[in-house]
Parts: sequence; structure tokens; C-alpha cells
Amino acid sequence: MKQVKQELKPEERLIVAADYSPKEYSGIQGVEEKVMALAKDLEGLGVYIKVNSVLRAVGYGLIAKLHDLGLKVFADLKLIDIPNTMATDGEMLSEVEPEILTVMCCAGIDGMNAVQKLLGDSTEILGVTILTSLNEEDCQAIFTCSTKAGVLRFARMAQLAGLGGLILSPKEVDVLKNRFELALSLNTPGIRPEWSIVEGDDQTRVLTPLKAIKNGAERIVMGRPIMQAGPNDKGLPQNPREAAERTLEEIKAGLNS
Repeated sequence: MKQVKQELKPEERLIVAADYSPKEYSGIQGVEEKVMALAKDLEGLGVYIKVNSVLRAVGYGLIAKLHDLGLKVFADLKLIDIPNTMATDGEMLSEVEPEILTVMCCAGIDGMNAVQKLLGDSTEILGVTILTSLNEEDCQAIFTCSTKAGVLRFARMAQLAGLGGLILSPKEVDVLKNRFELALSLNTPGIRPEWSIVEGDDQTRVLTPLKAIKNGAERIVMGRPIMQAGPNDKGLPQNPREAAERTLEEIKAGLNS
């Protein structure tokens, strides 16, 4: 296993995705309010909060607001453009210093490296490999290879670009975890705990938190199972904080198994 796996505390391994729809929460302002409410629910746990679409809509000042609540911020911007534009993105983000930032591996080595050079001292740059919403047929159609081959190809590009880690499906962690020449942290979305039932799920390559950590993931990303937690009579978490705490217990179990 890579040494980074031993350096992270259990709470530092959980990234909570704050992905809300403006249609459901009365527009952009309503989404920002939901993000801040979730952040307050998670305050003090030491976890990361992941922001994506809302960050584009309201601006990077949101990162400062989340930092003020003591949360670590994952800016899931999935940057992809020509190297000069990606460098400009890096310059702008350097003013707010999110703890984690994503770039698309398919942007190419030069584009990824431009961001790494500007932010790498303060922010861990993660390269997104194959989106977890894509299945094998999709991957063949887009990248003309299997998901495992695509992840390995992009991992090598991220390594050459000097990135700190990768975003990949938990199903592909096995492909990389024992390749010691690739000194990259492995971070996995597509996590669904056994107690979670998510309607209309669009993730196709998933594992539980326990299995993902046990298999070699450094961090996991979970959204709807935590975001949608609320009062129920089914023995499920009653609120986002309780859901996060229960997830942390699964992470601890994965580390000890």
C-alpha cells in the first residue's frame, strides 16, 4: 500500500458531495443556502465538503465561507482546457486555496501540469480518470478501451504531470494500488453504504465505504446518502451529520480489516 494511506485520519478520508439542484431549492441562492446548511451540519467533524456546480454559479468566495466554518474544501471543477487557460484557472484559485481540486486527465499532461505548478504547494490536484457514470460500453465508445485500461493510461499521464492523486471508480482501485511506480493517492466516488437507498442513482461502478477503503482507496466521495439523510422509521441516519458519522465508522472498519 502507498504510504499516504497511513497518514490520513479517518475523517480526512471522507469527502461529502454537496450537489444540489436549483430546480429543487428555488434557484442558485437556494442551493448556496443548502450547501451552507450542510456545512454547518458537518462542522467540527474534520471531513471535506465537495462543491461543483454551485461554485461556478456563485464564485470562489464560497470556498472562503466554507473555510470559515472550519471545513476542508474539495473544488470539484474538473478543469479541462488549453494549458494557458488552465494556468489562468490556477492563478484565480490560488487566491482561495481549496484543499483539493480536480482536473480532467484528458486535458493532457501540459494542462494538468500548468495547474499543478501554480497550486501544488497548497492544494492537492487530482486527475479525473473515467467518470463513474460511464460503463464499459461507454468507455469503449469514448476512449476505445476498457475502463481499467483507460484508468491506467490516465494515471500514467497524471504521474507525468506531477499530480498528487486520482479520481477513479472503486472498481478500478485494484488496477493501481500495487503499482508502486505510480505515487498517486486514490480517491473514489461511486460509494454507496449498505444502509443507503438512493432513487434514480446514476452511478454504475460502486462499492460500500468499508470495501472501498479495504481495497486501497485513500479517500471516498459520498453525496446523496449523506445529503438526503432525514427523519425516517427505517433505522437509517436521521440527518446528514449522523449519516457522516456512520460512514466514518465504516471507514474505520475498513482500515482495521
